[in-house]
Amino acid sequence: MKITNKRVLAWLAVCILHLGTVRAQSNEASVWLTNPDKTALFAQQHNIAFTKSGSNAPTIIKVDETEKYQPIDGFGFALTGGSAMHIIRMDAAARAALLKELFATNGTNIGVSYLRVSIGSSDLNDHAFSYDDLPAGQTDPELRKFNLGEDKTDVIPVLKEILAINPKIKILGSPWSAPAWMKDNNDTRGGSLKPEYYDAYARYLVKYIKEMKAHGIVIDAITVQNEPLNPKNNPSMYMDAPQQTDFIKRALGPAFRKAGLKTKIIIYDHNCDRPDYALTILNDPEGAKYVDGSGFHLYGGTIDTLTSVHNAHPEKNLYFTEQMVIDGRDKSKCNISSPVKRLIIGATRNWCRNVLEWNLAADEHNQPHTDRGGCPMCQGAVTIDSGKTYRSVAYYAIAHASKFVRPGSYRIASNTSDVLPNVAFITPDKKKVLIVTNTSAEVQAFDIAYKGRVLHARLNGGAAATYVWQ
Repeated sequence: MKITNKRVLAWLAVCILHLGTVRAQSNEASVWLTNPDKTALFAQQHNIAFTKSGSNAPTIIKVDETEKYQPIDGFGFALTGGSAMHIIRMDAAARAALLKELFATNGTNIGVSYLRVSIGSSDLNDHAFSYDDLPAGQTDPELRKFNLGEDKTDVIPVLKEILAINPKIKILGSPWSAPAWMKDNNDTRGGSLKPEYYDAYARYLVKYIKEMKAHGIVIDAITVQNEPLNPKNNPSMYMDAPQQTDFIKRALGPAFRKAGLKTKIIIYDHNCDRPDYALTILNDPEGAKYVDGSGFHLYGGTIDTLTSVHNAHPEKNLYFTEQMVIDGRDKSKCNISSPVKRLIIGATRNWCRNVLEWNLAADEHNQPHTDRGGCPMCQGAVTIDSGKTYRSVAYYAIAHASKFVRPGSYRIASNTSDVLPNVAFITPDKKKVLIVTNTSAEVQAFDIAYKGRVLHARLNGGAAATYVWQ
């Protein structure tokens, strides 16, 4: 039967043209590049076409989607109280533009998909506080005076604006300290949780999760204690592995179960040089049954330690919960290779489901921070200076993953090298994402091999790039 209807013929022509376009696009990779001399800062480049010709490059990165590893929950930053304070004080239009840039995925927005917030203050608030502070000598085991009050002025309003952009963003809560009256030194800094307050503190954490939910904010997971082996921050609280094990199995785990919470419990939340801490808890069946996984920082030890924890307990998850990433003294440079290698590539190749940097925002003087142990050198991924915003290397390092490696992606196999470390993923919509950095000072030519096709690529010394294809 002949087709004579002009509209039908025009429709068929459009379909044929569209199919041709899809084929052309599926044979190309989009490229997003950051150069250390700032000539490109997470900037989209011309697409590169795959070819069927052989490879003569000295390095071939082979991507194999048939070999899958851990799922990915997301990439992002700590939204400290100080970060939220600066953001909420911005002009409404400027704040909306910044949050869209950070949390939306369309256009050049970077799609941050995971946040860490402090339960009470961190050392990057302008002062130390909990949600149940009392005059010296008073106690409140029934938590009648519990109040999120301080967070209601900045953290909660900013989170609500973020959730309006990305309702599915995952949020991790971390306490820096229990209320001082629960501790053996009655101070926000250092000291340990008194065993007689284990139950009260467990209910304190349950109450936090429930009250945040009442504000429309779902806490996906909490860590039991930020840096439990570091009593020098303000606030901070020392909690060794036997203490944390005891607290989880005696109080926290049962309290979460009784309250019917789905919030995950993540242990340790400190440096890679003490995997024994996490293993102590994971090796205790009564404590481990309440635990989803372990969180790590990288101020000590090496990132490959995480694989040893995974191998010992492959049934438990791993999370990368904190690392400070700051610009060097030479402001004309963006030293992108180091954080991309150590964190984006290093943490995910060693089984982490997320990567979080410290922290989202500060001013040009790295303020605020607490006295008696706050961090005076902690820059923000975004510097907010009199309403103007500037992006640091931390911003660009996260962007190379967060925009394309969406929650629900999986890490897949790719061979790596010292000069061109890399990591590959497959996304929920079946796109392949390869993140590569050149750790040398020289231009490196290499090929990306995938299903019999080859993509010829080059990276300047110290550069990082993300390659995306269907």
